[in-house]
Amino acid sequence: MVLVFVLAAMWYAAASQANAANYLLLFATLSIFLVSIPHTVLNLSGLKVTAESIKPAFAGQEIAVPVEIVNESRHARHTCTLALPGHEGVPEVVDEIAPGKGARVTLRFPATARGEYSIARVRLTSAYPLGFLRARKENTAQQSYFVYPKPAGDSNLPSHLPDARNPGRVTLFGEGDDFAGVRAYVPGESQRHIDWKAVARGQPLMTKQFTMETDDLLHLDYDQVLQKETETRLSQLALWIVEAERLHRRYALRLPGVDIPASSGDAHYHRCLRALAVF
Repeated sequence: MVLVFVLAAMWYAAASQANAANYLLLFATLSIFLVSIPHTVLNLSGLKVTAESIKPAFAGQEIAVPVEIVNESRHARHTCTLALPGHEGVPEVVDEIAPGKGARVTLRFPATARGEYSIARVRLTSAYPLGFLRARKENTAQQSYFVYPKPAGDSNLPSHLPDARNPGRVTLFGEGDDFAGVRAYVPGESQRHIDWKAVARGQPLMTKQFTMETDDLLHLDYDQVLQKETETRLSQLALWIVEAERLHRRYALRLPGVDIPASSGDAHYHRCLRALAVF
């Protein structure tokens, strides 16, 4: 709209003064504007955008959406911007994509509340080459992701907790004394077992693991959490799941209407956290 106003003002000045130089500048600017239109529109043609699977995150962290752009045309594409409509993340700009090549970017935005969400579209825009116009292309994404409750509360696993299926049985849990190696740090767990010496050497955050010989099961029950608020209870259960997995304990989870049998491992870990997310 500003450009149209400037062109109208130039036309008025040229017509009122019958000035050839003004006409020359007017027609030169108008020609550049008209020539830039097909370049802007064609700059998005032949681009295939694919959103890849999204890893879950805890509330308060960031959701990372990997996106791949493939240039299926015969010409390079320049200055393309990707964004997620309806999310607060910062758009990512790809300066150039060669013919037949691809580029990968990661779009990030905050995970504010627990639950199951989906991303339906990825928006691709470009104002190349001169910024007079902005072309936009909507691409279907169809990717879902989970936001787990933020782990919070008492990090000590419940001790002397009766087995809901066998009231006469008592479950005891500790951290153990035998060093069993290290693994990647999971956000939300205690920092006292972090291998700080490895961090000082420039390595990523790793958590020391300790084990103890025990066959007891840990039963995490929504109704046995002392807190009354739903979100507080879920945060406490999430923290216990993180700690139980860190200590390689077998644990079961019981929610109103949901009963997950005892197990351990990555699949069981995410199954329990997904149950908390959609509760």
